[in-house]
Amino acid sequence: MSRPHRRIAATLTAASALALTGCSLDGLIWGPEGASVIATTREFIDAAAAGDADSLVCEGRDLDLGSPSAWDGLSAEEPEPFVAEYWPEQVELDPTWSINLSLPTGRVASGVEYPGNLFYREDGDGLCLVDIAWWTVQ
Repeated sequence: MSRPHRRIAATLTAASALALTGCSLDGLIWGPEGASVIATTREFIDAAAAGDADSLVCEGRDLDLGSPSAWDGLSAEEPEPFVAEYWPEQVELDPTWSINLSLPTGRVASGVEYPGNLFYREDGDGLCLVDIAWWTVQ
């Protein structure tokens, strides 16, 4: 078998394994918990862009979600367990996960403010948003 054919066969084998096991690519890269954070973040971005994300915010938290347009085109990037030394302002909120967001290139301009990191806490029903770190493009 030629090299290109082996590469195609390997790709098809990996894709078949993903489909058969019900695993997502995010699940393979980030594990099931990280994949859940990514899925929750995608759901949150869509809801916030529609102006309907309040139900995903942790009970008792009153967060400034900004305008729906602030969420347009954002994408979920790399989830990680919360690291207190990186995020001292969020420690008292007891988050369990953080994830960074990516601004689409068409919106990158000096002075644009956008939600750059989200912080989640695990509750009885899954994850809820406990805080947002807003960033400004320089």
